[in-house]
Amino acid sequence: MAGFDAVPSFDLKRNYARVEPEIKEAVERVLASSQFILGPEVAEFEKEIAGYLETARAVTCASGTDALILALMALDIKPGDEVITTPFSFFATVSCITRLGARPVFADVEPDSYSISMQLVREAVTSRTKAFIPVHMFGQMCRLEDIEDTMSERGIAIAEDCAQAFAAHRARGGGIARAGTWGTLGCFSFFPTKNLGAYGDAGMVTSASEELAARVSRLRVHGSASAYLHDEVGINSRMDAIQAAILRVRLRHAETWTEERREAARRYGLLFAEHGLAEHLTPPSETPGNRHTYHQYVVRARRRDELQKFLAERNIASRVYYPLALHLQPCFACLGYKKGSFPEAERLTEEVLALPMFPELTMEEQERIAGAIAEFYKS
Repeated sequence: MAGFDAVPSFDLKRNYARVEPEIKEAVERVLASSQFILGPEVAEFEKEIAGYLETARAVTCASGTDALILALMALDIKPGDEVITTPFSFFATVSCITRLGARPVFADVEPDSYSISMQLVREAVTSRTKAFIPVHMFGQMCRLEDIEDTMSERGIAIAEDCAQAFAAHRARGGGIARAGTWGTLGCFSFFPTKNLGAYGDAGMVTSASEELAARVSRLRVHGSASAYLHDEVGINSRMDAIQAAILRVRLRHAETWTEERREAARRYGLLFAEHGLAEHLTPPSETPGNRHTYHQYVVRARRRDELQKFLAERNIASRVYYPLALHLQPCFACLGYKKGSFPEAERLTEEVLALPMFPELTMEEQERIAGAIAEFYKS
């Protein structure tokens, strides 16, 4: 609709403007060093982010997808093994399992948190289950305390998919556990739109186990612990020093930006209540004990597709995460799942809508978004 400035889903330009001098200084430092792959810049970032997450080791790699693959390789996942995960996630969560010849086993999700149901995970465990990949959806952690004893007793590793949950944490034993530190391994993506994003592809695996971390570190460089000596067959998945330098700058601001996202989420809730949208739209819920970081602000909306079109006509961006559940993807038809296998996940694909969410989102923009939604449901 003419006359309205666009409200984007995410605006990296606004964010870059806040740190531009720091970023340029960091990039110039790497250019002057001429050390562009791994090296001291990457090592420093690994130390700093491990300290932030309060974990023993952080091992960087080339992408979040590679982080998942490397984690499963380090856990010795092989053909015939089963790995339990959610059907409501990004494709890489499952493709990393099938790339190693293992079989994905799905468990349905909770309708309120959008996260995998731990009770259904427990029911999905068999003698062939070797690992469990919980996905911390849209910025908050799963209820891992409900499953960790079962996994431990059965010798099943937990590889957390933290691609959407950097800086999220959950209450645990009188303290907190940050995403990526509860399970056996944590897998992170630093894709540019993530809460902690690089300016290109980058990823990371975390672990409290020095042995597992050392293996991931070998696997990311063709399985080599020293030059031209290969203990096993790995892959080529190394972080660029420029991305590490950029991430070191952005890590310093991560807490501020997280709180700004949380404040934006609070404003959405107030505006939706003010417009009386409760019967039409369900805001995301924050599970008790969680710190939700709102990587995405995902609502459940009646007449979702019509609403999305209405917003687009008013220059308001929105996105659907995800339009087709993973068990219904054509490439996974061989797994034998059908429509109706996971009804909660399938309902989400028909109802969820991600509204604009980023640290620099203004109150005026949110008022416009909420007003447009109210206008749609009153029409």
